[in-house]
Amino acid sequence: MRKLIKPDFTRNIVNISATLAEFLGCPNQKPTLPALAHALGGGYKNVVLLVLDGLGMYPIERNRASADFLYRNIGEVLTSVFPSTTTNATTTLQTNTYPMEHGWFGWSLYFEELHRSVNIFEDVDSQTGEPVEKGYARRVLPTVPFYRAAKSEYTANVVVPAFWGEEENKYVWHDFGELFGQIARVCKKEGKQFVYAYCTEPDSVMHRYGVSSAEAKGVIAALNDGAEALCAQLSDTLFLITADHGQIDVGGRFELYRDEELLSLLEWTPYLEARASAFKVKAGRESAFREMFGEKYGKDFELFSTEKLIAENYFGRELVNGHARLLGDYIAVGTTDKIMKLTPRSHEFKGHHTSLTEEMLVPLIIIG
Repeated sequence: MRKLIKPDFTRNIVNISATLAEFLGCPNQKPTLPALAHALGGGYKNVVLLVLDGLGMYPIERNRASADFLYRNIGEVLTSVFPSTTTNATTTLQTNTYPMEHGWFGWSLYFEELHRSVNIFEDVDSQTGEPVEKGYARRVLPTVPFYRAAKSEYTANVVVPAFWGEEENKYVWHDFGELFGQIARVCKKEGKQFVYAYCTEPDSVMHRYGVSSAEAKGVIAALNDGAEALCAQLSDTLFLITADHGQIDVGGRFELYRDEELLSLLEWTPYLEARASAFKVKAGRESAFREMFGEKYGKDFELFSTEKLIAENYFGRELVNGHARLLGDYIAVGTTDKIMKLTPRSHEFKGHHTSLTEEMLVPLIIIG
């Protein structure tokens, strides 16, 4: 059983955003990071925040030779949010809000008004893949990037993949060369520039091949070398590099969607994430559900009541009325290297995240 790591909202990815928000003159009520605030006081022409999806501490340490430049420049280690997944963590980073504030908790959320689970990045039914109202999640769970409220000399820019939504000063990349080239292009503009840059790798390659695979090492090396070359190329620029979460290698999976005995106790099929699965239980069947789940899956997953996790501040302090209902009654947290396959459509990844184990730890790399 792996050690569970609770989000620390004084040393968390949200505190990166909070520190940058204060630096850019945006409203902020969250704790800041002293080391980052000190670095931002250096009077740099450019400030770049580069988010490398999935490149948490575990992948860096498993691939240290490939990530030597990044590893050497780690300033401190922070916690991600829970569930430790892209929908939740990138929304937190971009909006400077806690998960309980923004509500983008995981890949799949159950909306009572639709009576269906929705893959909120894709706008499709989690079970069937059928389209739902385009932009539904963004309509009912609206978010605003924190840097759009900046009141400073810095112009806010984003360097993002083609699928990213519309934003001012958006620069699109399609490969690593273009990613680093677009960052350089923005930093060479006249005036002070703030850049929020997001890369989908190495998360994608680690999902497909595993954290320790040769394919992952190659992608991590390319990102490491590209970042090193970019830092050498640009002067008067502060580089901040972090991850939304980490990953671990998958050691097995349970096809939960086939467990008709357990499913018979639920109002709706399980949803949320593969290592942080949410359950909405039929009234009066709670005790039977807890007992059955423990017997079948208790060696690999610890079952928590959602109410307990909320009370113990796993999702942040700001309780937004209505968002808690998206989390169901219970959440099963992965404690080993196993994952839950929640639907027939669920990917059979070789690397995964979303739980409270090593995937919770991410670096804050500071290069001035």
